[in-house]
Amino acid sequence: MPPGGGAIRVLNVAEKPSVAKAVAEILSRGGMQSRAGRSRYNRVFEFNYAIGAQACHMLVTSVTGHLMELDFDDRYRKWYSCDPVELFHAPVRKAVPQDKQDIKRTLEEEARTCQWLVLWLDCDREGENIAYEVVEICAGANRHLNIYRARFSALIPREIHDAVQHLARPNKLFADAVDARQEIDLRIGASFTRFQTMLLKDAFVLDVTGEERNMVLSYGPCQFPTLGFIVERFWEIQAHEPEEFWTINCSHTSDEGTASFLWIRGHLFDYSSAVVIYEMCVEEPMATVHNVRNQEKLKYPPYPLSTVELQKRASRCCRMSSEHTMKVAEELYQAGFISYPRTETDSFSPNTDLHAIVHEQVDHPVWGTYAQRLLNPEERLWRNPSNGGHDDKAHPPIHPTKFTTGETNWSEDHRKVYELVVRHFLACCSQPAVGAETTVEIDIAGEQFNASGRVVLAKNYLDVYRYDSWGGSLLPTYTVGQQFVPTTLTLDSGVTRPPPLLAEADLLSCMDKAGIGTDATMHEHIKKLLDRCYATKDANSRFSPTNLGEALVMGYDEMGYELWKPYLRSMMEADMKAVSIGTKSKSEVLEGCLQQMEACFRDARANKVKLLDAMGTFFARSNRPINETQPAEVVRRCGLCNASDMLLKRRPTGGFMVGCGGYPLCRNVVWLPGSLAEAAVTQHICPTCVPGPVRKIQFKFNRRDIPPNYDVDHLGCVGGCDDVLKELSELSRFGGHNQTATPARGQSQNPSGVRQGAPPPRQDLHTGFRTGRQFANEQTPVVNPQGFRSTHTQSSRNASDAGQVLCTTCGEACISRTANTEANRGRKFYKCQNACGFFAWEDELENVVPRGRGRGGRGSSSRASASASAGRRGGGRGRRGRGRNEDGDGMTFVSATGDTVHGCCFTCGDPSHFANVCPNRGR
Repeated sequence: MPPGGGAIRVLNVAEKPSVAKAVAEILSRGGMQSRAGRSRYNRVFEFNYAIGAQACHMLVTSVTGHLMELDFDDRYRKWYSCDPVELFHAPVRKAVPQDKQDIKRTLEEEARTCQWLVLWLDCDREGENIAYEVVEICAGANRHLNIYRARFSALIPREIHDAVQHLARPNKLFADAVDARQEIDLRIGASFTRFQTMLLKDAFVLDVTGEERNMVLSYGPCQFPTLGFIVERFWEIQAHEPEEFWTINCSHTSDEGTASFLWIRGHLFDYSSAVVIYEMCVEEPMATVHNVRNQEKLKYPPYPLSTVELQKRASRCCRMSSEHTMKVAEELYQAGFISYPRTETDSFSPNTDLHAIVHEQVDHPVWGTYAQRLLNPEERLWRNPSNGGHDDKAHPPIHPTKFTTGETNWSEDHRKVYELVVRHFLACCSQPAVGAETTVEIDIAGEQFNASGRVVLAKNYLDVYRYDSWGGSLLPTYTVGQQFVPTTLTLDSGVTRPPPLLAEADLLSCMDKAGIGTDATMHEHIKKLLDRCYATKDANSRFSPTNLGEALVMGYDEMGYELWKPYLRSMMEADMKAVSIGTKSKSEVLEGCLQQMEACFRDARANKVKLLDAMGTFFARSNRPINETQPAEVVRRCGLCNASDMLLKRRPTGGFMVGCGGYPLCRNVVWLPGSLAEAAVTQHICPTCVPGPVRKIQFKFNRRDIPPNYDVDHLGCVGGCDDVLKELSELSRFGGHNQTATPARGQSQNPSGVRQGAPPPRQDLHTGFRTGRQFANEQTPVVNPQGFRSTHTQSSRNASDAGQVLCTTCGEACISRTANTEANRGRKFYKCQNACGFFAWEDELENVVPRGRGRGGRGSSSRASASASAGRRGGGRGRRGRGRNEDGDGMTFVSATGDTVHGCCFTCGDPSHFANVCPNRGR
């Protein structure tokens, strides 16, 4: 369908495929042609149309919600890639994800041939942000596009035609407000979520989902205050102590009926005082009527329907969750039956033709009669809707836009929501209910009592709005001065009761009042709490916190930070609104909010013991390795892979290590001394080591493992410049580490057992690597007869001298056992008592190294033990020593501090390799 002469090509982009189809059908009056786009779900509709006097060839297509996603750069996306606090400043980028590349290509291709771009996104902040994502893609393909915005609130012909004939410009301030919120939520949510999850998930047995190992303990700036409302009400109930009270009740029965009088004092908590007053009334029981009031009372209809009110009323009246209510309302909107369901507005514009909307409902079999009465001037039932005081300047209140008695594809919930919207609209256009209320006040022995009765004179809006009730009771006729003796006069007791758990409608009210979330996102925050197992909802739609939810709130509460309170988020939401109206800039809001939350994060991490204590109140400690429960801290960039950071971590044995966050693809690691009791990365940068930055580590050593002339506290650097750390590394007993490295996925080995194309293996403070060529200008290393340099303290050597076998992994004395299997019954073997995996038969050890001789190294390094170890790890692979380079050149060990570690092959004496990869091995 080529454009007519002089026609311009106009690209129209809607937020969803269904909206694009509806817009195209309305504007073309069903005469459009359809073709496939790059995305199979987002078709392109074509037709001719006139905007004002301008002939246009219209192309209508769509996106599917947000076209772009905001995320951190790749370096920061992995959980252990950086210190979570760095996420407050880490670079972020907004890009089109892979699954939406086809939509992007469609927009680019169509934009290149068009002169105008008309944006049909939802008319709220979120829609405006999506609009600017579309603009970025289309303008990138065609910078000469004339860009317009269509503003509409319902998918009905009147609204759509009016929108396209009155095009406006997109609002950049609205888009900036959403950008600010997205970045704040991303940085705060990611940092706290990583902190909580890494600290707590494996420290405790948290089998609350059945998938404990994949559990994420998420934190959201809106999610947590919402949880706070639930926990706070739960704590109020738990803290409530029932207290007994007493009250005096009086009733009087006459020929006209019975009146129940209430004591004006309500009740007393002091029993003696209540008894004294009651006895006074019993002694002088004559009641005297001293006041009778008759007055007209009005019960007003509700304000026009906003999103929050729709969710609250659907919860109370239809027993539907807020999340499901919004899903159904969105479907009704896309089908054209109701107006846009996400709106804060609760007052109609004077230009809205309310009578026309009512007139569409006169043929309905249920409420059609009421609609006819409403339009009949003689009924005097019409009343313009009240003004609720809220107007988001984007959409009118929710109202019906198309008549139906029900569609065949509707569920019962679709019928309920449509009925609620229609009845609510008819009610807010109606007169209030009118009643006559009578109040009678009496005196008995100086004590005051009263009774009230009500008669409904005109139901008005209550005739159609069946969700409200306004009952009452008739009182007998009383006159001032009349006296009577009460039929009953009793002293009754009762107890105070706690408030009920929060219902969903109550929770929505709390969130709305505190400014937590927006009308379009509140239901999502509630659903997230249920999905994360932070809260549960019972059959009455009332919320209770789970142990996990309560523990998290308790932990932050004990820290003294009210992160679970609504105040911080309320301030943020107010800042977003300020951005949307131009009173604050996006950068100003980002800087202020993130600076405040970063300070909270640092303090929370410093007080993490309180979070652990709170979790310990509800959950048992797990026996998983300690390193899984410790958040990793960045020391420096990995110099091996240059893709991840080197992170300080705690090992299963309790020691410390600095390993690459890219594990297992990168196995670069620095083992720290076993004499360490504590280690923590600081913000101090080493001025010497390059490439930087290299953060210094605050070490705390065990006093018994270091000489008395050294301090147990030391601020050191593992980059190679720290002389004190070098000396302590030589003197202290090191924590064990497995000398056998496993190749990364996809890497192979040559017949000698060395990986091809593998990077140099991991380092110790003892064991870095230098190739054989690097010894050309250095002193030739001294060969140790057993091939390993001694790295143990005196106690280890004494153990060896006494004839004990030392573990080749941790250096501790092994325990002796006797085999009881059929093939080896009675045969003795040695195994490590620390479960390092070391195993060796006694007779094989004695064939090589006589018992009682010192081994001068990290336990036994005999061929027999190496062979046994190799056999357990897969036969032909053998035990790799401490590594070879890619071309097979010889290597020798150096410490991470730069000092040479002496050693060579004890089979042939060659210093370029060790025995486990010796070519003469086994000859």
